[in-house]
Amino acid sequence: MLPKDCAADVFSYLPIDSQEQIITNITDKEINYIIEDLYVDDAVDLLDELPAIMVNKILNNAKPETRKILNQFLKYEDDTAGSVMTNEYIDLKKKMTVIEALRKIRKVGQNKEDVYTCYVTDSSRKLEGVITARELLLSDDETLIEEVMDDNYICCNTNDDKEEVSKLMQKYDLLSLPVVDKENRLVGIITIDDGVDIIQEEVEEDFEKMAAI
Repeated sequence: MLPKDCAADVFSYLPIDSQEQIITNITDKEINYIIEDLYVDDAVDLLDELPAIMVNKILNNAKPETRKILNQFLKYEDDTAGSVMTNEYIDLKKKMTVIEALRKIRKVGQNKEDVYTCYVTDSSRKLEGVITARELLLSDDETLIEEVMDDNYICCNTNDDKEEVSKLMQKYDLLSLPVVDKENRLVGIITIDDGVDIIQEEVEEDFEKMAAI
């Protein structure tokens, strides 16, 4: 009954049993609307919880490029940074000017999970620095990104333990954290909402152990 853009947002907050019931009862076209509008990390969380037959149904109704991305993210172990990251980030090049960077943010930002921190990469996707939207807004239009970016950044690896990653975000008050592979290529980011979810999961697990559940 909801407009498709709103439906995907609401869907991502529903408990898994409600999500499973909806997927079972809607049309293939409606499944496509939802899976294409979900952020990658929310879609991966959904696929991790559903039975294999339903996962296949969803992937079969996704666009080929979406299916490729989801399959890539599903290969990471459950307790790693790779399993909770998203690829919904904004990447910039260091030879861009500030005004060129702002134009790109306006153009693609609507579909990105985080527009507050941008990541500077080279032609091989290797991470070279980070820059915040605040720094861009306070810089002169013709300033080059390499002049104002921070190349002393904090990042994690795809195989790092997700609990340790959440503690890192908490320690440095990060809204998002870049995730790189062993060649230092940027493959995704972990946003603060997922970091909080990880901390909450760990606290609940600790309480369950204390109560001998």
